[in-house]
Amino acid sequence: MKPPSPVDGSTLPDTAAERAAAPDGAHDILDAPPPVEAGPAVRRSWRDRFGNPARGPLLLGLAASLMLLVGGFGAGGVLIHDPLLTNSPIGFWRYGHGRDIAGALMYAGVGLMVWAWIRLGREVLANGARGRAVLTTAAVWTAPLLLAPPIFTRDVFSYLAQGALPLNGFDPYAVGPEAMPGIFTDNVHYFWQDTPAPYGPLFILIAKAVAWVTGDTIIVGVVLMRLALLPGLLLFVWALPELTRRLGGRVPVALWVAVANPVMVIHLVGGGHNDLLVVGLLAAGSLVALRGGHIAGIALVTGAMAVKASAAIALPFLVLVWAAHLSGSQRARITKAIAAGSGIFVVVFAACTVAAGVGLGWLPALSAPSMIVNWMSIPTAVGEFTHTLLSALVNVPKQPFVNVARVLGGILLVYIAVRQWWAARDGGPDAVRRAGVVLLATAVLSPAMLPWYVSWGMALVAAAAWSVRGLQITVFVSVMLTICYYSNGEDALYNPPYLIAWGLIAVLAAVSLVRPDPLRLSTRVLQRARTPSPAPVPAASSAGSVIVDGADRGTS
Repeated sequence: MKPPSPVDGSTLPDTAAERAAAPDGAHDILDAPPPVEAGPAVRRSWRDRFGNPARGPLLLGLAASLMLLVGGFGAGGVLIHDPLLTNSPIGFWRYGHGRDIAGALMYAGVGLMVWAWIRLGREVLANGARGRAVLTTAAVWTAPLLLAPPIFTRDVFSYLAQGALPLNGFDPYAVGPEAMPGIFTDNVHYFWQDTPAPYGPLFILIAKAVAWVTGDTIIVGVVLMRLALLPGLLLFVWALPELTRRLGGRVPVALWVAVANPVMVIHLVGGGHNDLLVVGLLAAGSLVALRGGHIAGIALVTGAMAVKASAAIALPFLVLVWAAHLSGSQRARITKAIAAGSGIFVVVFAACTVAAGVGLGWLPALSAPSMIVNWMSIPTAVGEFTHTLLSALVNVPKQPFVNVARVLGGILLVYIAVRQWWAARDGGPDAVRRAGVVLLATAVLSPAMLPWYVSWGMALVAAAAWSVRGLQITVFVSVMLTICYYSNGEDALYNPPYLIAWGLIAVLAAVSLVRPDPLRLSTRVLQRARTPSPAPVPAASSAGSVIVDGADRGTS
C-alpha cells in the first residue's frame, strides 16, 4: 500500500501503475544504469559513471561552497587566537571591514547554494536527474566544507573540550569545559562554558579519541572531528536509496530532500554537528531491521541513542517491525519483541558506556538544551507569545509562561508518540515512516529546538512519498533553518528585518521550484527587447552637416 503523502496536494508517481505510466526515469534507481540497445560497446565517460549530473547546479553549488569556505575564515566560528591568520598578511580578513566582506561572502554563498539546490530540484521533478546524479552533485557541494572552519555554529569546540575533559581526569557529565582552561575551552561559546556534556557515551568516546589525536592543535581537531562524523553521512547515503524504495518514495527526491539540502551541507557538514552520525545510524538501523536483521538494526539505533538520546524514540517502532516477523498473537509477538529488543539495547548501551569510561551522569545533563529559549520550539514560542500579550497589561516574569507551555508541549508529544506507535503495530515500512514523524514532532515540541534537530526525523521521512506542495514547504523551512543563526553561530531569531528579508527569499525559492521565473523577469526583458526605440534626433555637426545612416551628407 502506498504510504500517505506528508502534505496534501498533487503527488509524484509512486504506485506501480503510476510509475509504469510515468516518463522514463520517474522511478529512478540509484545504481541501475539506463537501458541500452544491443550494439557495439560504448566507452562510458566519467560523467556517465557519476550519473551525468547537470553542470549548472553542480558548478553553482561548488562556487557557493568555496565562498562559504573562504568567508568562513573571517566570519564563521573563528578561533579567538588564530595561529594561522593572526599577525599574517591576510589577518585583516578577521577584523573590521575584512570581516564584513567575509560575512557578505558567506551569505552570498548561502543564497547561491539555495539557488543551486532549487535548480537541482527542478531537474529531479522533471525526471532529468537520476539518484546517482543527485548524489554526485551533493558530494561536490560538500567536499570543500570538510576543510572549512565551523560555520553558523561553534559547537565543534564544545565537542573537543568535552573529549579533552576525561583525558585530563574530569567527568564530562559533572563539569563543563571551564573546569579545564586551555585552547579548547577558550573557544567554547560562553553559554556552554559551565554546562556538562548532554551527549551519550559513544560520542564521548569519539570526542576523546579526536582530542587525544589532536593534542592542542585545534584546527586539526576541527577537521578530524568532521572526518570522525563523516561515517554517519556515508551510512545515510548507503541506506537511503533502498529505504526509499521500501517506503514508497523516489530515490532522487529523497536524496535531494535529505542529502543535497542546505541544512545538511551547511549545518551538519559545514557546522560539524554530531547529528550527522545520528541520522546515519538511524537510517542504517531502520533499513537493516526491515531487511530482517532485527538484532543489528536495534544495535545500530541504540548506537544513535548513545550519541543523542532523542534517537531512542525510533527503538519502539523497530520493535514493532521485529514483532511482525514473529509467531503468535499480536500481543504475544509484541511482548517477545520488546523483551528481546530491551536485552539488545542494554548490552549495546552498556558496552558503549564501558568503552567510553563514563557513567550514567549524562541522563541528568540531558536538561542542558532546555536552557536555550527560542521560538523555534513551538511550546516555547507559545509561552513567549502569551507572555508578550499579558505583559502589555501587567508586569509578570516570562519564565513561568514558558515552563507551563513546555509541559503542555511534552504532554502533546507523548500523545502523538503513543498514537503513532499504536497505529504502526502491524510493523513493516509504515512503522519506520511513523518513527520519522515522531522524531520530527520531538524536534519542534521539545523545550529547545535548533535547526539541525530536524535532521533526525528527515532521515526517515525523506524516504516516504512526497507531494509537490510538501516539497515546496520543505524548501521554505530549509532556507529559514539554514539562516536562523548568524554565520558566527550567534542567534538571529530576534532580528525581524533579517528574518523578513530571508523569509521573502525562502518564499521565492519555494515558488521557483515549480515556476522557473516566478517574477517574470525574462518576460519583461523580452518585451523591452521587442519594443521599438524612438528614432534618434539627428545631431548637427560643427560643419553644418548631419549624420544620416552613418553617412556624412551636406545640407542643401
